[in-house]
Amino acid sequence: MSVKLTTNEIRYISLFETITSATVKDCIIDDEHNKVTFLVKKGDMGLAIGKRGSTIGKMQKSVDRSVEIIEHSDDPGEFIRNLLSAATINSIEFSTDAKGNKIATLDVDSKTKRAAIGKNGQNIQRARQFAKRQFEISDIIIK
Repeated sequence: MSVKLTTNEIRYISLFETITSATVKDCIIDDEHNKVTFLVKKGDMGLAIGKRGSTIGKMQKSVDRSVEIIEHSDDPGEFIRNLLSAATINSIEFSTDAKGNKIATLDVDSKTKRAAIGKNGQNIQRARQFAKRQFEISDIIIK
């Protein structure tokens, strides 16, 4: 599946790759929360963060936004765990509904469920966007 990026997303990716030398697979700009989330190639997290967070700090100053970095994985289960790393995910089940849509159902520890959902649902919403764009997973359900 190919991801269609906006002009702004392409600009941010170019700047991020120039500053960090990490390879970006996808990017989501959240204007409402003044945040940019980058999906970097597996193994590039260290490059993206830099020593003591120096590289990510440069990026945040350059774009004047909060910057979040998530590591990509070719395994959908590991990918979802990376997306919601603040939560303790006990298990992930993949299924298909009657319309043929892929759905991921997560069993999340009750103590970290709030972290998975995020303030006003922003974490789970971002996770759904990336899962849809990268693996054609239509929905992520937390139980």
